[in-house]
Amino acid sequence: MPYAPILLFVYNRPAHTRQLIESLLTNAEASQSPLIIYSDAARDDSARPAVAEVRRFIRTISGFGSIEIIEREENWGLARNIIDGVTTQINRYGQVIVLEDDLIVAPYFLRFMNDALDMYKDEPRVGHIQACDFTRDPSLPDTFLIKWTGSWGWATWKRAWQHFNPDGKALLRQLEERRLTRLFDFDGTYRFTRMLRRQTEGKNNSWAIRWNASLFLADILSLNVGRSLVQNNGFDGSGTNCGGGGLYDSSLWQKPLPVERISPIAENQEARRAFAHYYHRTNCFWAKALRRIKRTLKGDFGA
Repeated sequence: MPYAPILLFVYNRPAHTRQLIESLLTNAEASQSPLIIYSDAARDDSARPAVAEVRRFIRTISGFGSIEIIEREENWGLARNIIDGVTTQINRYGQVIVLEDDLIVAPYFLRFMNDALDMYKDEPRVGHIQACDFTRDPSLPDTFLIKWTGSWGWATWKRAWQHFNPDGKALLRQLEERRLTRLFDFDGTYRFTRMLRRQTEGKNNSWAIRWNASLFLADILSLNVGRSLVQNNGFDGSGTNCGGGGLYDSSLWQKPLPVERISPIAENQEARRAFAHYYHRTNCFWAKALRRIKRTLKGDFGA
């Protein structure tokens, strides 16, 4: 089976982009994988030098099966860029692996993603593969099924992407009418519904919350990992996701992660409880207050 194409979305962070490419090239499968890079245009004059530097770098990349670069002539923003890029390439290839420029991947990331894409390609109840674990919960198995879609190093198939609904208002209405908001929010421990509502109000432009809600409403599961093959390096003030307070740190698993068929195809309720416990522990009032105090002591007075 040919390796799935890697879609990489970059903007104005040359150092991050370089780190990601270097980590991808430690994967043996990179040399046979198509790499398709979407480079967004600068939002304003202040971003132009960094965008230009990123574009100079991506033109020097080698070591992949093939390389295709799409340079946007105007600023699309991340959500529009990802929705269009995934839709275009999944119609072309039938499956995709998706990365953003602030990630670092482990040496066996591509092997795992391709094995999982192959293993579950004909299973309609599995629609998403997520290779990042930030809970650091040792009770989680190597792989498990859950109704939640992480967006840091993920993959999907054309059959699943057809469920994606970009209409956040319609998704929110369905969640409320079917009384699923508390379940969607991991029993009220994380405000995913609020995130979706804010998207409908124009207060964020998250494609990921709409993808999460789309599969959740369709009762389609995600294959997740309990040993992280992806690390998010973007909580350093360089992009949209600033700060983080170490909430989403992960240690890269340096060994192969086997993909075994899970049977029956059903959500792992222990994993769901582990996520709810993680979100409760990190998002309760006292946890948030302590993080704010620590940021203030460091001189960070942001929201």
